[in-house]
Amino acid sequence: MAVYRIFPEKDAFISSEVPTGNTGKDEIIEIGGYVDSTGLGQTNRIVVQYSTSEINDAIANKVTGSYSASLSLYLADAYQIPVNYALYAYPVSGAWDSGVGKFGDIPTNTTGVSWKYRLAGEAGEWATGSFAANTTGSYLSGSTPGGGNWYTGSAGINLEFTQSHALNSTNDVNIDVTKAIQLFNSNTIVNSGFILKLPNNLEYNTTSSIRLKYYGVDTNTIYPPFLEFKWDDSVYSTGSLSVLSNNISIINLTNNKGRYADVGKQRFRVSARPKYPIRSFTTSSAFLTNYALPSASYWGLRDENTEEMVVDFDTKFTKISCDTNGSFFDVYMDGLQPERYYRILVKTTLDGSTTVVDNQNIFKVVRNG
Repeated sequence: MAVYRIFPEKDAFISSEVPTGNTGKDEIIEIGGYVDSTGLGQTNRIVVQYSTSEINDAIANKVTGSYSASLSLYLADAYQIPVNYALYAYPVSGAWDSGVGKFGDIPTNTTGVSWKYRLAGEAGEWATGSFAANTTGSYLSGSTPGGGNWYTGSAGINLEFTQSHALNSTNDVNIDVTKAIQLFNSNTIVNSGFILKLPNNLEYNTTSSIRLKYYGVDTNTIYPPFLEFKWDDSVYSTGSLSVLSNNISIINLTNNKGRYADVGKQRFRVSARPKYPIRSFTTSSAFLTNYALPSASYWGLRDENTEEMVVDFDTKFTKISCDTNGSFFDVYMDGLQPERYYRILVKTTLDGSTTVVDNQNIFKVVRNG
């Protein structure tokens, strides 16, 4: 599998409206620039962190060659979204505690990160001046100080990452943070996660109330945030196999066991042959002859219950490989959410026609085997 996901070890959102309040156990995390009940402009920013050991393991033991890494969050709800806007992500500078609070807790929960503090018990204030090298922070002059600290660059590398959204956008977050992950992996900067925010001109908004709500790590849905690695692990060597070209064909998996533990990877083998083989004189059945899929063939995974693509077809990262035994692809089961059913799809082009093959190849990932 050339797509592998890591899920967060912690997340929260920090709000200038409740500067000492923690949201480490909120199911929904927010980015926003809005007007509060008193008419003051406020802002929310998300902080999310992924395990350093999991990042290093993915790069050392799963990724081959060059890779990309992106932050992804699913939108749960949104209010007053601009026609066009951008989101920004930066590596956080400074360790922070997750906490067990929720937005609006009474009394205010101070067990972890907040707008003003990094650490539990209202300790470790975020810097608002005299920033460390290559780091900064920002808050509206005269407003509550805090709001997090982040790297803007390191070792000559720009660490500002952005994603633009237009009117027809899903408004999900998918921001390429490859350069930061490389610096975490090389210990050039300490991994304290990422902060996500609106541009400065949309924060502390008093003319509208922009609220972008995303599913957090504590969600009871199938949409937690994730860090996604992608790389090209495909090989294509057909040996003595013929390449399938007839669009009237039978394509299926030969080794789907239907149930897999959430560890390691599974190699799925693809059988392919014309539905009506050309008649020939041979000592074996033509119906047993395996063909290679064309090199421009791809696999995808769809959630069986929601019918949403979990891994979509990608011409670079989900190529189907081939060796002398036939076509195949690998799926890392520990990169999928357990206790879910997934359907395998194959996309290929035969005789000039592109088709998606769905033979109801379904499997379940089970927790702890």
